[in-house]
Amino acid sequence: MLTQEGCRERQARLWQRLPDEISWVLVGDCRHVQYFSNFRINPISFSADQKSLLLLTRDGKTILLADNFAKRSATVPYFVDQEIIIPWYTHKKSVTNRDDALCLALTEIENIWSGETGLIEPEGVSEMVAAMVAEDAAWQFAEDDEEQPTTLGTVIRSLRRAKHADEVELLRTCMRAGEAGHKRAFEVIRPGVSEFEVYLEVQRAAQETAGVPCIVYGDFRATNAGLHKAGGLPTPYRLQDGDLFILDYSVVIHGYRSDFTNTISVGTPSDKIVAQFEACRDTLHTAAEILKPGIACRDIWHAASKVLESRGFGPLAHHAGHGLGMEHPEPPILVSESIDTLIEGDVMTLEPGCYIERQGGMRFEHNYLINEHGSEQLSQHHIGLSR
Repeated sequence: MLTQEGCRERQARLWQRLPDEISWVLVGDCRHVQYFSNFRINPISFSADQKSLLLLTRDGKTILLADNFAKRSATVPYFVDQEIIIPWYTHKKSVTNRDDALCLALTEIENIWSGETGLIEPEGVSEMVAAMVAEDAAWQFAEDDEEQPTTLGTVIRSLRRAKHADEVELLRTCMRAGEAGHKRAFEVIRPGVSEFEVYLEVQRAAQETAGVPCIVYGDFRATNAGLHKAGGLPTPYRLQDGDLFILDYSVVIHGYRSDFTNTISVGTPSDKIVAQFEACRDTLHTAAEILKPGIACRDIWHAASKVLESRGFGPLAHHAGHGLGMEHPEPPILVSESIDTLIEGDVMTLEPGCYIERQGGMRFEHNYLINEHGSEQLSQHHIGLSR
């Protein structure tokens, strides 16, 4: 989980980006509430998808606004200085609109935000909440180095690029769980097994390693000469000799996710399939060798695509990789026209793929942390058509 130290560091970075006249901010995106406080409503709970608010003040106060059922569904510990928890369901009275509870919580701390200049996260708060603080808060502002106004949500998303130590540690936990699922896949993939059965085995192995209920989602699909590209959730289709099984999934733990891929041959692969695999493998290794702060993401894409083209398989049909964290995908994006540049603290994937009609499709993926020396490979699963 995120740490109190990490949450405080992220708050300090936010205040460094905001104009001096802003004395408070109101955050409503559930990912950003967690980012600054570690308060997160468990998505596997009765209160999944419900809202909370976080009021941050320039003098360092962190105030959580939520209803009582949201609080009971939250992962602990979380790190706030004050809680305004509104009784929403008491087992005695009928329930009301849950957004009304957040508005009521705001009125209880009106002495903190009223009459002071604030900033709201327009992407994360409801119109009801925004209207309550409209006289005191702006929804966009001008940064010193930007001509166009920006929003609080945009600033927070840019801060999320450079991961703190607690975020990286949480991502490592996700990756260990993902590796367990990939290992299990090699043990169960064979002719006659359905895509869904593979998914169940992978999910069980990942969750057992994680040690907590978590979300496992992604691509669990077979490709072959008749279907050279497929993705999405598993189907009842039963694997046949000659298929390729693309296993590309994330393990989401406390809002953060891993994401890496392998393609497993069902039966002995043909020479053509082996050549296709070797091209993808070498593409991955070539791109990994040039990862470092300051390199343009489009240059990484072109380097990856060049390897595939030199083997007669290119150009690369999709992105060469993307950022990891609280969304999927998030910056940086490695595509041919990307304007992104790698920065220290990025956690990202490399994900070359190759899809050939009347033969089959495959892709392979590792995760990396960009550091001052270049990069560190975070995922350690086996890349290969077979064990």
